[in-house]
Amino acid sequence: MAMPADSSESLRDDQQPNKRKKKRSIVWEYFSIKKIGTDCTRAYCNSCKKSFAYISGSKLAGTSHLKRHIKMGVCSVDHRNNEKISQLIPYTPIKTDSTAVDTIPPRRRYRGIPGPSVPFKKDTSSQSIAKMIIMHEYPLNILEDHGFVEFVRLLHPRVQMDVSGVQEECVNIYHRKKQDVINKLSGVLGHVNLALDLWESDQGLCYLLLTGYFVDSLWKLQKRILNVVMLPFSDSEAAFSRAAVDCLASWGLEHKIFALTLDASFVNEAVQKNLRGLLSVMNPQILNGQLILGNCYARLLSCLANDALGSMRSLVKKVRDSVKYVTTYRGSEEEFIELKQRLQNPSSKRLTIDDQTKWNTTYHMLVAASELKEVFSCLDTSDPNYKETLSLEEWRLVEILCVYLKLFFDAANVLLAPTHPTTNLFYHDFSNIQLTLAHAAMSQDTFTKNLTKPLWEMFNEYWNCCSLIFAVAVVMDPRFKMKLVEFSFSRIYGEDAGTWIKVVDEGVHELFVEYIVLSLPAPTFVVEDHEGVKVEMSPEDEIPAGDNLSSFDVYISDIAGSQHMKSELDQYLEEPLLPRTQEFDVLSWWKQNAQNYPTLSRMAADILCIPVSTGAPDSVFDTVTKKMDSYRCSLKPSTVEALICAKDWLQYGS
Repeated sequence: MAMPADSSESLRDDQQPNKRKKKRSIVWEYFSIKKIGTDCTRAYCNSCKKSFAYISGSKLAGTSHLKRHIKMGVCSVDHRNNEKISQLIPYTPIKTDSTAVDTIPPRRRYRGIPGPSVPFKKDTSSQSIAKMIIMHEYPLNILEDHGFVEFVRLLHPRVQMDVSGVQEECVNIYHRKKQDVINKLSGVLGHVNLALDLWESDQGLCYLLLTGYFVDSLWKLQKRILNVVMLPFSDSEAAFSRAAVDCLASWGLEHKIFALTLDASFVNEAVQKNLRGLLSVMNPQILNGQLILGNCYARLLSCLANDALGSMRSLVKKVRDSVKYVTTYRGSEEEFIELKQRLQNPSSKRLTIDDQTKWNTTYHMLVAASELKEVFSCLDTSDPNYKETLSLEEWRLVEILCVYLKLFFDAANVLLAPTHPTTNLFYHDFSNIQLTLAHAAMSQDTFTKNLTKPLWEMFNEYWNCCSLIFAVAVVMDPRFKMKLVEFSFSRIYGEDAGTWIKVVDEGVHELFVEYIVLSLPAPTFVVEDHEGVKVEMSPEDEIPAGDNLSSFDVYISDIAGSQHMKSELDQYLEEPLLPRTQEFDVLSWWKQNAQNYPTLSRMAADILCIPVSTGAPDSVFDTVTKKMDSYRCSLKPSTVEALICAKDWLQYGS
């Protein structure tokens, strides 16, 4: 509606544009109008001073765009009044079409329709930000990043970016989740197995990660990072032992440890000796605490793959350069695909350049290239720029290399199961590597022999150290028992197999006897005091001089009376094997048969959760040592522990 000229000329900065209609909109609490020229009036935000169109000539722009300026929180207006704005102004996005350059919002007025109001909860927002920091390993100083702050404020302007507050919330989450882990450990069926991993840093500091493996009250295998300890001087022989003792004491696990798994790449013989002594003190009842896996299985497989690739470094580089040429040189990939179609090559593999910090990517690159060797061999005839042609003999060597890399790849893949695999699942690939490398090391083919002999020598050392634990674990699988050990040992040892099978059989029985002793109640005996009164005593009580073998007599008596318990193991071994099924859950089987084998089932629970690897699944194929980033090294050790442990614990829920 056009305004009379005399009215527009009489407008003042604090006057209404139309004297007949008093301004009642809430926007005028935040805006002032100012006349610009003879026929132009603009509205100015009282907070950010930004100007907006209001009257131009005879056109009145209205207040919808002014309301949006307040509603969206674009300027630094006092947002405590936003709830009032929200109730009066429902925000509706401006609709535009593909051809419109600037679409003016409709002037339709909404009265009394409350808009959506999201209540702000400070505690909840702090917890969410802290969980984001923990789960995605973001540095805490991301909260000071201008772009991140601007993004969060756009989502909700009242969110506060307080680094110290969020750091405190991260620690609070750690303490809350720690109680869940304590509750979980209280329901452990038997013992806890421990894996020790070491992370290095560019600052010269090392961080020891202690991870516990156990079977809970529901017969589910559980894995939790228990502690992260900074070791300023990791070369100290006693540093690992002291750290392990302190951590186990903090969880009350000093006398519940069954086995230790280490990484020989950072643990020397002296450290292993100290840890073995520590284990024998903490748990002398189980084989005098001698159950130690002196090397990480995943690290061993990576070393084997690395050494195999390193022995053919120049040839691997030649394949890598060929793949790099095809995938990056302009027009080469299209020409390569066209040539592949003309040659009718059936391979479905895709060429990708490997990540040299992950040996499995190099293996996949070599396999894909060898399947396309015909195409590579003909590529130089159609593309004169291609200079990396491999001979047929070189391709043969690549294929032989892939055969042995596949051994290690298949074995490592077991570690990548969605749920942590029980120890029995590793024996087949473990024994297959020993058998295959032993035969290959005596091959008539010179290349194969030279490639595999050093690999077999490295693996054989691990086999001699750890094969008993792997074998005992597979004996606890009712689908295999001693039969798979007998079968594999006969192929590995030949005529000497009987001796080594006996070692496993005796080892299983000796361990079972230890569990029988643990299941017996503490013996008591009756003695007379100096007044002739008979008193019942236990071995821990003081006994009269000269009678120090009476507790031993009672102990032997109890053993003799419990001979029937030993037959649990023999009965289990004599029963027929279960049929092999794809989805067999060995722990569920032991849960269902715990009443039939009360002692043997507890032994199985401890053995089947022995970790063979010390690292996380995402580091199984790593060719480099895990490192703590420089930012985390700048934090307090307690904060580093809280961040790493909390991330691990959050994935399990409450």
